[in-house]
Amino acid sequence: MANKPAGERKLQILQTVAEMLEQPKGEKITTAALAARLALSEAALYRHFASKAQMFEGLIEFIEQTVFGLINKITQDEKSGLAQLEAMVQMLLAFAQKNRGMTRVLTGDALVNENERLQLRINQLLDRIEASFKQSFRMAATQGELGEAVDVGARANALICYVIGRWQLFAKSGFTRDPLQGWPAQQPILLSR
Repeated sequence: MANKPAGERKLQILQTVAEMLEQPKGEKITTAALAARLALSEAALYRHFASKAQMFEGLIEFIEQTVFGLINKITQDEKSGLAQLEAMVQMLLAFAQKNRGMTRVLTGDALVNENERLQLRINQLLDRIEASFKQSFRMAATQGELGEAVDVGARANALICYVIGRWQLFAKSGFTRDPLQGWPAQQPILLSR
């Protein structure tokens, strides 16, 4: 393979890890298999990433930047709390649909037997998404879109559980069960008064 700038090579490595995670069998990613796929030596991989955990951290950073960039855009563009929630859930499900390998990172499947700090980081990401849901539920309640006695914490938790469940079904089905399937019919149940 021709020499590439370090940033470009790092991106290529991360893209290849994500592609490998898209395999329905979900086999463990090894540096040997990754190096073979890239036609590099394992030593060349370690020039760009000190460990496999750093590669997964790179994927998690991509997820965080993408998801929270889109959540921020949604909360700026949508003035209705319920419209924000609907758009956020749809975006999260569509993100999984388009990024199968990243879905396995989000569900933790790809992180089994990896450094535990990676799962802690995913847990923090999920907590931040739930906090965004909570904020939009609060807004919906103050706008009169929900009943006054709504428990925004419970509603936000139910919604994040729904999203994680859809991601799990998608990943465990070998990416055959579309995460967006059923959302139009389920949305009124999850976001009703």
